[in-house]
Amino acid sequence: MTQSPVRFAILGFGNHAIRRLLPAFPKCDQSTLTGMWRRDHTAALANCAEHKILHCFATREELCSSPDVDVVFITSPDAMHRDDTLLALKHGKAVLCEKPLAMNTAEAEQMNSAAKSAGLLFGVAQNFRYNRSLEWMRKQITAGRIGNPQLARAEYCYPATNSARKWITDATLAYGGPIGDVGVHCIDALRFVLDEDVISVTTLARKDASSGELEAIASLQMEMTGEIFATVTTSARAPYRSYVEVNGSDGVIVAEGGLTVDQPVQVVVRRAGEILETVTIDNADGYARMLDGFASALRGGEDFAATGEDSVHNMRALDAAIKSWKREAANGCRRPINSSR
Repeated sequence: MTQSPVRFAILGFGNHAIRRLLPAFPKCDQSTLTGMWRRDHTAALANCAEHKILHCFATREELCSSPDVDVVFITSPDAMHRDDTLLALKHGKAVLCEKPLAMNTAEAEQMNSAAKSAGLLFGVAQNFRYNRSLEWMRKQITAGRIGNPQLARAEYCYPATNSARKWITDATLAYGGPIGDVGVHCIDALRFVLDEDVISVTTLARKDASSGELEAIASLQMEMTGEIFATVTTSARAPYRSYVEVNGSDGVIVAEGGLTVDQPVQVVVRRAGEILETVTIDNADGYARMLDGFASALRGGEDFAATGEDSVHNMRALDAAIKSWKREAANGCRRPINSSR
C-alpha cells in the first residue's frame, strides 16, 4: 500500500523558501508541503494563496503543535534557529533546520541534545550532500582514483549587496557574512567528499562599507584529518561561482560549479596532466532528494546525510574560523613581507 507523503511545514518562510523549496516539493516522492508561518501574517496569507499552501499558521506555536505537520523545516534567520528548534521538539516534531545550524557550537550542542532526549529526528539542510556531483566525487576519492588526498579547495562567491535577505548583514540575526552563509557549505562539502574532519582553522577576512560588523570576503586555511590541507574561499562581493577540487598523490578531481543546482556540472579526473574521465552531472533534483532523504529517515529508512550531530562539527569549524579572524584583527598580526619588525 502506498504511504501518504511526509508533511512538512516551513517556519520562517521567505525568499529561500520561494526560490528553492517551493519548486522542490512537487519533484518529491515522499514529501509534501502542508503549511507555513512567517512573521508578517498579511504577507503569509498572500504567499499561501499564491502558492496554494494549505495551512497558513498564525503563530509558531500553532505550526509546531499542528496534527497536520510531521516535520518542521526551519528557515528563519540564524539567531532564531535554536529557539525555533527547541519549540518544535517540545511539540514532538521532527526538525530539519537550515544552515548555519546556530549562532555558536554551544547552541548547536543544546539543540542536538534536546533532539536526542526527545527521541526525534533532527537534521540540517546541508543540501549539497544530496548533489550528485559531490556524491560522484566522493565515490571516486573513496575508490582511490586520485590516490591519497593531500590538498583540497572549495570556493563559493555570490553578490550579496542586492540580496532579498535583508537580515544577512545584521550581526544580531546572522551568524556571519559569507563564512557562515556559504562558507559552511564549502566546509561541509570537503568534509563530505573526503570523509574527513577539520582539526584547525586560520582565517583572513575583511569587512567593507556594506557588511557592518560581519565579514564580506574571507579565506580559510584548514588542517584536516587524513593529513590533508584545505582552503575555503568565499566572497559576498563577486559574481556567482562555486568550485570544488581535491589533489591526491596520483591525480586530481575538479568540479567547476560543483555546488550549483542551476545548471549541469562538469567533473574532471586528471592524472599527470592527462584527462582520465569527464562526466557531466545534473544537480537539479538536489533539494528534492534532500527532502525525500529526510522523509525516508523519518520512516526508518537510511540515515539522513546531514544529521544534527554531524553538523555540530561544522559549527566548531565556523567558530574556529571566526575566532581566528577576530584574534588576528585584534592583535594586528599581519605584517607586510618587507617589514623588518
